[in-house]
Amino acid sequence: MGASLSSLTLKESANAGPGLGDIPENCVACVFLYLSPPEICNLARLNRAFRGAALSDAVWQSKLPSNYHRILQMLSHPDANENLSKKDIFALLSRRLPFDDGNKVLWVDRFTGRSCMSISAKAMSITGIDDRRYWNWIPTEESRFNVVAYLQQIWWFEVDGAVQFPFPPDVYTLSFRIHLGRFSRRLGRRVPNFDHTHGWDVKPVRFGLSTSDGQCASAECFLGDHGVKHRGCWIEYKVGEFAISRSDPPTEIKFSMKQIDCTHSKGGLCVDSVSIVPADSKDGRGGRGAS
Repeated sequence: MGASLSSLTLKESANAGPGLGDIPENCVACVFLYLSPPEICNLARLNRAFRGAALSDAVWQSKLPSNYHRILQMLSHPDANENLSKKDIFALLSRRLPFDDGNKVLWVDRFTGRSCMSISAKAMSITGIDDRRYWNWIPTEESRFNVVAYLQQIWWFEVDGAVQFPFPPDVYTLSFRIHLGRFSRRLGRRVPNFDHTHGWDVKPVRFGLSTSDGQCASAECFLGDHGVKHRGCWIEYKVGEFAISRSDPPTEIKFSMKQIDCTHSKGGLCVDSVSIVPADSKDGRGGRGAS
């Protein structure tokens, strides 16, 4: 689209007739209200009027979450409203911003301006996590938080977590990011190890979520029940969806995954994080539904 408009601009200049540069800046800004942020940034290269419209606070206000002031306060950036333009605030929020001692991150999707969140296993309550006979923390660049919780073996498997945040009104999907087996690097190659992986095909893992306004969702899944193709890969297990109708007061979301049948042990599992993204967003990495 940008290349076509550039060609059009050159032809109009050669004919000395009205061109794109003659379109009033406020008209261009009205068109930008209906475009995505990357499209706006590409078109800003065309001429002065487009560049001016691409800097308009009114344009970028429409791309920001409706309660971005509150989000900035929660993320310890309260002065951003005074010192930054709306475009700069969007750029700030489109980066992954950590909070809660770095165990949670929030960002807005750079195409849609919708809010997304990821929560580390470090922020969750995990049964037996302090006993190295059962669990270990493994540093890795494959984690969204540079560390994952690795289960060697346990009988009572339970992971619980919660977050309270003023999510903008939207419909969200919550998923667990899980990896069967552990992995390492050898001669520059990724090598999975399934020595401790067992017990997940005996009984299903139960996932659940609930919100402070009474919404609930649950799912069950045999971990690793996605075929050989996905063995040794990170998989997003979708727990369910919930809707936020208002951001004040903040909604509390509780979530869990458990397999507490003590008739058999299970092990060989990495727990990375929980993601909360808009239900139709591609930023959720395509979570696989648990049935």
